[in-house]
Amino acid sequence: MTDERPATVPAPGLRERKKRRTRDALLRAALLLFVAQGYEHTTVDEITDAVDVSQRTFFRYFANKEEVAFAVQDLVESHFVAALRARPPAEGPLEALRGALLRAWDTLDEALSEVVPVDLYMRTYQLIESTPALLAVHLRRSTELEERIARLIAEREGLDVDADPRPRVVVAAFSGVMRVTGRLWGQGEDASVASIRRMTEACLDQIGPALAADWR
Repeated sequence: MTDERPATVPAPGLRERKKRRTRDALLRAALLLFVAQGYEHTTVDEITDAVDVSQRTFFRYFANKEEVAFAVQDLVESHFVAALRARPPAEGPLEALRGALLRAWDTLDEALSEVVPVDLYMRTYQLIESTPALLAVHLRRSTELEERIARLIAEREGLDVDADPRPRVVVAAFSGVMRVTGRLWGQGEDASVASIRRMTEACLDQIGPALAADWR
């Protein structure tokens, strides 16, 4: 009889764990400095001094300040995409997108806890929304994410995304609501996950009424 037990994934070695700790320390230090004194006023030297490493070490892990500013956002986006992949096949596109987003917010702490405190990420998210240079990058990245999500929606629905415009249209509508939510939330004083989750849900509730033929 063949042994079909899954292969055990080896634990990271000492060197890999040390590299991960160094990267995470640089990431946390950078984000703390960004939210305390602003992205544009923070230098790489200040980040490396906070961790007591060299600039060479910083550039071993990050190409520049922009990359470190969006490193956690990469994790958050991957967390959302994974939540979308896990939605029940019977759900329609908007229902799946909504469920995945709310699920991602509900489990954000679990997803990020080993890298940065969730409240630090939320303050960084507000910083991105209020810093023109970072917001421009965020919008460019959002366009790339939209395409990734549209292809996933097309796959769920058994469609050819290049022949049927509906996956891109529904994702564009959903992303527009997310941009409105992010902008409104970024202008507020409450940087909690609960706050943006409530605002997200409230804005998503308005998609149907906003698309109605008569607003009067």
